[in-house]
Amino acid sequence: MEKKVLVTGSTGNTGGYAARYLLKAGISVRALVHNLDGRSEELARLGAEIVQGDLSDLNSVAAAMKGISSAFFVFPITRPGIIEATAYFAQAAAENQVGHIVNLSQFGAQRDVRSHGAQNHWIAERVFERYGVPVTQIRPTLFAEWFLYQASMIKSQGKFFLPFGAARFAPIATEDIGRVVAAVLANPAPHAAKSYELFGPMILNMDQIASIFSEQLNREISYVPVDKDTFAGIVQNAMNAGPYFIQHVSSLGQDLNEGRPAGMNDLVETLTGQPPLDMSAFIQKHMQAFA
Repeated sequence: MEKKVLVTGSTGNTGGYAARYLLKAGISVRALVHNLDGRSEELARLGAEIVQGDLSDLNSVAAAMKGISSAFFVFPITRPGIIEATAYFAQAAAENQVGHIVNLSQFGAQRDVRSHGAQNHWIAERVFERYGVPVTQIRPTLFAEWFLYQASMIKSQGKFFLPFGAARFAPIATEDIGRVVAAVLANPAPHAAKSYELFGPMILNMDQIASIFSEQLNREISYVPVDKDTFAGIVQNAMNAGPYFIQHVSSLGQDLNEGRPAGMNDLVETLTGQPPLDMSAFIQKHMQAFA
């Protein structure tokens, strides 16, 4: 059977990068999209087969799986429904003899965690493992893209607001996660039943990140620590976010403040042959948003 990879979330960040890396490598991609728009048209121009469907609809997922050799699953952390969608995806993969699934989970996915979203990711991992289709769990730390959500405030006020206190972590760009996903999908056998925790190249606290922003933007940028309720209001205004996502972010801030391990490794470079972007390079790539 010709290798054809199903990529969900292909009009978003991680899935979009994964699809493009696979197409660049000459691997056939079927992109499952929720809406047909300019982003899906661009993928089609790059050579992807576009199918419209919904991860919450078993029949549309099963139809998208036909003739697929491996598949990437990602579900938005902004809304509930991941456990049902995971079960549909795993069932559809089993019905169509899909050879491998790559699941985008998160570093905070644990049995005992405050965030409903993170706990649901942990359950989703267990669902995939029990279905019998070989799976690789991708567990990245917080995305560097978090700072794009506050780009307008960085631009207008010279500040960003987070409920992370003195927490430290190694922000990772979604393009680096997408490269890892593409590398695993392109050659999945060595990665079966493995879980990869992914990090950016340097552990930083928020003041250090503010200093990097100041250096790159050539003006003073400061970090303003806020409580979870204040941040909930910011997120709701900036992203029109609902209570599910707000609970996740607020709980994550509490976990980070209480010293959840930051984590560090070189897996991105090991798996893809290219080191991950540091914060300086990330800001440079998105200078139009921040400056």
